[in-house]
Amino acid sequence: MQRVFVLDHNKQQLMPCHPARARKLLKKGKAVVIRRYPFTIIMKHRVGGDLQPIEIKFDPGSRTTGIALVGHFDRGSEVIWAGNLNHRGLQIKSNLNSRRSIRSSRRNRKTRYRPARFLNRLRPKGWLPPSLRSRVDNVKNWMLKLSRLVPLTEITIETVRFDTQKLQKPEISGVEYQQGELAGYELREYLLEKWGRQCAYCGAKNVPLEIEHIQARSKGGTDRVSNLTLACTPCNQEKGNKDIKDFLKRKKKRLKKIQAQAKAPLKDAAAVNATRYATGNVLKGFSLPITFSSGGRTKFNRLKLGYKKDHWIDAACVGESGSHVVILKTITPLIITAKGRGSRQKCSMNQYGFPRTGPKKYKRVKGFQTGDIVKAVVTKGKKIGTYVGRVVVRATRSFDIGIGKEKVSGIGYKYCQLIQRSDGYEYT
Repeated sequence: MQRVFVLDHNKQQLMPCHPARARKLLKKGKAVVIRRYPFTIIMKHRVGGDLQPIEIKFDPGSRTTGIALVGHFDRGSEVIWAGNLNHRGLQIKSNLNSRRSIRSSRRNRKTRYRPARFLNRLRPKGWLPPSLRSRVDNVKNWMLKLSRLVPLTEITIETVRFDTQKLQKPEISGVEYQQGELAGYELREYLLEKWGRQCAYCGAKNVPLEIEHIQARSKGGTDRVSNLTLACTPCNQEKGNKDIKDFLKRKKKRLKKIQAQAKAPLKDAAAVNATRYATGNVLKGFSLPITFSSGGRTKFNRLKLGYKKDHWIDAACVGESGSHVVILKTITPLIITAKGRGSRQKCSMNQYGFPRTGPKKYKRVKGFQTGDIVKAVVTKGKKIGTYVGRVVVRATRSFDIGIGKEKVSGIGYKYCQLIQRSDGYEYT
């Protein structure tokens, strides 16, 4: 199980404790629960205590960012808390497209609406689209949350998925890359992403793939990444040192696709790298020692230690300290899903752009607002039971409660008990 966060009487961070110890403190009345997600208790009388180094690690991703807290104890480095932070970048992009289409439709119908505006806003340095900026803001917010609950001493973040400069010129990077072992992980991971984890010649998936030279080295081919692809064993052996034009003379479409894709950079990698650099710059503002690492080193550490693939496990394996980190089998990550903090839209629209509902009057209904985490104990009616989840309030005073991917409708407000105020995230 994960450690429980502890605050002293003055709300200063103490070392996280084992859940069994937290239960004893709560049972004896020495502490009370101050926050449910992540679970945090506050001591009634104790002030101050001995602290040990705790490192926070991030593995930023396009859809999910892994977070891990690693305690550096005398017995070694150990993961004490972990979480998977699911972003809402795709939802933001979809909302922006929907708003754009509604505005365009109103203009085309000559409905009363402001005219289109072009080139009227200057983009500041480091500007990112809203869908990407939300990822950076989510990481920043959780760094801020955890820094208030845990005595953090350093930050480690995976800033680049692939170090493309080292792929192009390995000799610049030092002894480890010259030996080739870590460079092989960087290169292979890049090629897997670029070629879609399938054979470039036959399209086979879920089979062992080998690194293949498009132009054979015996015929002047180089080891640059632009001359490399992935092939299954049969295709690799059949091609040998043949010219690719002769090997694929009966598959002209595939030949044209390989030639174009070999020269083109990996756009997804460039986008992810841009977001990770922005995330790294944001974390620099927390005045803690910060270390940057690459995805190749993360994968190298994880495979060396024999851990399975997961975002929070990758976060634990980031950087030099990830080469000897211990992850107990009892650790279960907290799943954090970004949901936003509501909408400024006055009323909902139908598919044709006409108002579907009236303007919203109140943000809170009977003391609850959308996004609050509540516990509902229904004692009568068709929906008898206990429900805990994120609430959606309605002016009719009949609420919906989301429990993971499921939703229970028609729960009266009188049955609801507030657990935690809305902070823009859902927890499972």
